[in-house]
Amino acid sequence: MEKGFKKAQRDVLSALETGDYQHASRGSIDVKNLLATGEVSAQEVIDVIKRCSGKQHSSSAHHSVSSIEVHVLKTGGWYIKFYFIDPSAWFISVHR
Repeated sequence: MEKGFKKAQRDVLSALETGDYQHASRGSIDVKNLLATGEVSAQEVIDVIKRCSGKQHSSSAHHSVSSIEVHVLKTGGWYIKFYFIDPSAWFISVHR
């Protein structure tokens, strides 16, 4: 079974390409999630994620639901944080 970065990258790219993604609500969404505010497009986020390697990926358990793995990608000044709840990807942060 494929795990870790490669699976997360493949699954989040698929979610962005098909529009099957949501945005986790948080107080500062206008600052932390440029995808949710429309300041960046799904295609722009796809382009950033495609440039990532496993060295730019980390993951940890969600702060309130430990069974959910939260992924963080840091590359080229971008910070992208997301998790999956089938069938959707949920974005917490997309910002520079």
